[in-house]
Amino acid sequence: MSVLEVKDLHVSVETEQGTKQILKGVDLRVAQGEIHAIMGPNGSGKSTLAYTIAGHPKYHVESGEVLLDGEDLLKMTVDARARAGVFLAMQYPVEIPGVAVTNFLRTAKTAIDGEQPSIRTWTKEVSAAMKNLRMDPSFKDRNVNEGFSGGEKKRHEILQLELLKPKFAVLDETDSGLDVDALKIVSEGVNRARENTGLGLLLITHYTRILRYIQPDFVHVFVDGRVAEEGGRELADRLENEGYDRFLPVSTDAAEANVG
Repeated sequence: MSVLEVKDLHVSVETEQGTKQILKGVDLRVAQGEIHAIMGPNGSGKSTLAYTIAGHPKYHVESGEVLLDGEDLLKMTVDARARAGVFLAMQYPVEIPGVAVTNFLRTAKTAIDGEQPSIRTWTKEVSAAMKNLRMDPSFKDRNVNEGFSGGEKKRHEILQLELLKPKFAVLDETDSGLDVDALKIVSEGVNRARENTGLGLLLITHYTRILRYIQPDFVHVFVDGRVAEEGGRELADRLENEGYDRFLPVSTDAAEANVG
């Protein structure tokens, strides 16, 4: 069984004001088949974790490790990480003008597997996956994410997930901007990928609504670059009811008011 491990990870970024520490010692262990929900307030480091795992050059790893089956991901190029079995579904997928979806998908599959898929088999697989995601067949002839609605972009991300069959996927707020129907369809695609391949998931979200469809095994609350609390699905339900106030610093005025 494959395992993705994050060990005492410290990450910073350069800003106009200087170096800013984002992650301040994160530890996580995700086995294949497990679903880990990452929750927390804005600016807590959730997306930084996602992009660090994927290899975004903006994020500087100061110390710590990210291991896939014992191999150091941090020493790998972005494409090598993808070939090793790591997939990132971005919150804001980028447009690629002039590149048709069908060509993009086949090129990605070839890069991951090291050989081109059979045209006949691949065409059937793509068509079946698109049908399951309620995507119009003409979608495959459009340029990647160009002119796509928010829902179309997210379905395209999950289409890639189902076709590329990674070992681990990091979904960065895949639920953002989705209506109820699209959320259900996207969630069904994620669950289908997990059932078919034993996919391990890091599911980053602010809200519990996606967790009604994708049931987490573990929930981790990020606050100020650290894991502040961990638990099961019941922790997500508690966050839905109480919010993140109990994790945040109490202002001086509020503290004095409580004393008074």
